Amino acid sequence: MCGVIGMVAKGPVNQDLYEGLTVLQHRGQDAAGIITYDQGQLSLRKSNGLVRDVFRTRHMMRLTGNVGIGHVRYPTAGCESSAEAQPFYVNSPYGISLAHNGNLTNTEELKQELFRTDRRHINTNSDSEILLNILAHELSVCPHGRLEPSDLFSAVEQVHRRCHGAYSAVAMINGYGILAFRDPFGIRPLCFGERDTEQGREYLIASESVALDMLGFRLVREVAPGEAIFIDMDGVLHTRQCAEDPIHAPCLFEYVYLSRPDSIVDGVAVHKARLRMGERLAAKIRREWPDHDIDVIIPIPDTSRTVAMQLAYQLGVESREGFIKNRYVGRTFIMPGQAARKKSVRQKLNPIPLEFAGKNVLLVDDSVVRGTTSQQLVQLARESGARRVYLASAAPPVRYPNVYGIDMPAPEELIAHNRDEAEITAAIGADRMIYQELDDLEAAVADGNPEIRQFDSSCFNGHYVTGGVSQDYLRGLSQARADAAREQAGSDQDLEIVDVHNQA
Repeated sequence: MCGVIGMVAKGPVNQDLYEGLTVLQHRGQDAAGIITYDQGQLSLRKSNGLVRDVFRTRHMMRLTGNVGIGHVRYPTAGCESSAEAQPFYVNSPYGISLAHNGNLTNTEELKQELFRTDRRHINTNSDSEILLNILAHELSVCPHGRLEPSDLFSAVEQVHRRCHGAYSAVAMINGYGILAFRDPFGIRPLCFGERDTEQGREYLIASESVALDMLGFRLVREVAPGEAIFIDMDGVLHTRQCAEDPIHAPCLFEYVYLSRPDSIVDGVAVHKARLRMGERLAAKIRREWPDHDIDVIIPIPDTSRTVAMQLAYQLGVESREGFIKNRYVGRTFIMPGQAARKKSVRQKLNPIPLEFAGKNVLLVDDSVVRGTTSQQLVQLARESGARRVYLASAAPPVRYPNVYGIDMPAPEELIAHNRDEAEITAAIGADRMIYQELDDLEAAVADGNPEIRQFDSSCFNGHYVTGGVSQDYLRGLSQARADAAREQAGSDQDLEIVDVHNQA
């Protein structure tokens, strides 16, 4: 769940890339980076932290050029070293930098291939560095002295053959332009847009359409699953389908939680999809709990607000704001360590007692993953005087880890792991829980784009659309994602090797 952006313009791109990354900040709060190209000179700034903290005026002044890419990072492997901030860069061949959103599922195999066959060394634990080196190797065997768009597309074809998992990537090739490509299942989002200036047409590629909107670009379309697009230095667009048998199966969790409500993701307006989630959740309550005694519906800010609003409207129940959010605390879902998450919930949300006192309250959340937030908010509602506290989730129970770029924890850390709904309700401390049905969730999204006939719903049903996800792989992933391993990894990072040119 990272954010990527790339731009080919007729003037400096540094400010637009910066502003685009601030709009994509919700996709990653761990690190940020921008790299630009200007007449043979690369300028790179990347570090841990929010976009506003990573880039100062002196950094922005050095990021010269009309071509560049950027990234906001959300860690999925437990390492928070600044060495893993993106974009990554290799100088051979041509000079290639890359920013990536997703997760490869055959990294160990690829790492060995890169060392034995491609003679390339990987310096971090990031699969994005592996993806970059695979692309670089495939471009190194180009038969021509100068790259043509067909050479780039042939290289992406080989990337698709070698790399398994989810990847939406933007790559800058020095002196040539920007290449963007998406895995053959289209799991992670990627779109592009255009705007016309007095100097000519400019292009922007981004994880979500909201970045295009904010910068005044017209959304052209999504990058199709398996497709690659190349924008050369003159601003000419080239496209090709590079996968043999692409299947469109976007990540369902993008619509539940990850994407901003004002984005269009794969032709689906996220806001409207969430309204339909509320409608279907209301239908389930009317069907299974027709004599409910709910007095008030209160959303858990912010992602669930749209769902809660429509749920309340459908049920004819009052909807009120019951929690005030401290907007200077990050998203608890992506915070490392259970202790940090527990502490952050109390810092992040404060109840308004008069909205709870003496009432039967239905709290609405987008999803329940670890249950940490839910447990504490149910307790806060009771402390604020609620008679009964019910909890509704816009998503089904999360029972399986996500392997495609979302840091859902080890299975044993999931509140729904090996528990039925009654046991989950007891563990969270609620009087009743209502989960969305998976069929209803998929229908709520698909209604926005009937051409989507399949989703990656793996965190709900354990079916991994790319295949090749073995139990051994899941066990290894579980170990890497365990909170104890993550906290230990953080304590072991007192010594780092960094490029001083990138950190100046």
